[in-house]
Amino acid sequence: MQPAYPVIEAISQRLESFAAQRREEATPLGPEAELLAGHAVATLRGGKRLRARFCWWGWRAVAGAVDAHDGAHHDADERAAIGVCAALEIFQAAALVHDDLIDNSDTRRGRPSAHRALEADHREQGWSGRADAFGRAGSLLLGDLLVAWSDDLLEESLALVGDAPQAERRDRDRVAAARAEYARMRRDVTMGQFLDIAEESAWSVAPDDAHAERALRIASYKSARYSVQQPLVIGAALAGGRERHLEALRSFGHPLGMAFQLRDDVLGVFGDAAVTGKPAGDDLREGKRTALVALARPRLARSDRERFDELLGAPDLSDADVGGLRAMIQESGALDEVERLIASYARDADEALAAADLAPDVSEQLRELARAATHRRS
Repeated sequence: MQPAYPVIEAISQRLESFAAQRREEATPLGPEAELLAGHAVATLRGGKRLRARFCWWGWRAVAGAVDAHDGAHHDADERAAIGVCAALEIFQAAALVHDDLIDNSDTRRGRPSAHRALEADHREQGWSGRADAFGRAGSLLLGDLLVAWSDDLLEESLALVGDAPQAERRDRDRVAAARAEYARMRRDVTMGQFLDIAEESAWSVAPDDAHAERALRIASYKSARYSVQQPLVIGAALAGGRERHLEALRSFGHPLGMAFQLRDDVLGVFGDAAVTGKPAGDDLREGKRTALVALARPRLARSDRERFDELLGAPDLSDADVGGLRAMIQESGALDEVERLIASYARDADEALAAADLAPDVSEQLRELARAATHRRS
């Protein structure tokens, strides 16, 4: 079995070297540009590298088979795959910066979120104007900068394969396929994020019996495809996977991604802040219309539902209010129902993986990643 941790280390090293180059480019622009570049580098530290790992094993699922049959796998391909995995992590950093700005979150991974850190910089420098406005504007541009960095690293990595002088037609085809899947990922997650924020307002005019279906649609586009399915497919496409390879990984990745997002929803309400790095009940303060909320509301008595709607999304929720909302969700049976959904999606993913006919080392690594995605505390 190819060890996973050396791969994570290689991806992290690629991230560090790339970010250092980009930070150096900002130096001639002065201390303010260095400040933004420094925050961009800081966003790349930490995290589970989940998307990178799924991308890597999607690539290995196909590249390993190529190795075995015709020896067409080269060092350049591996360096390209590592670079694409690293590009995904930069895009994820951008998404988190924008997500924290949208949600007005104060922390990320136990540290101040980007807009709060920039706000603090403004105050420490003694600059004029409103520190909070500077923090919001700066983090918007920080997220945009990270998206640009992600594109830069993606293209640098793909050039190792498709633009080399000795590149064959099939090399150019797989580079184009990987680029197209990456673009699809960006479109889908952006639309999913908008559906998420729209639902915080649109739920009030939607029928109660449609809320759960709407919440699961958001989970699919905001996270399931983006976090698991598409990284797998991007990796497989880069390795030259045919449609049967891509479809097998989609069939595994989507239900696993759904289980991953539903676990995230549970942690957003019931997670331990010391482990998640986010304040307890943050999703309740932000008014997230997750599957937990969608399944709980119709089961509540009318008076409880009115109280639930009054509290959900209130930024000044006390710990007691958070506890009350948690109790209503749990007593409604919604938490148990979401746990059943997680287990069902995880079974679907496991069955799809068993039917995918992958090399034993790839299957084991993907099975381990599936366990990590669904049985986690952060």
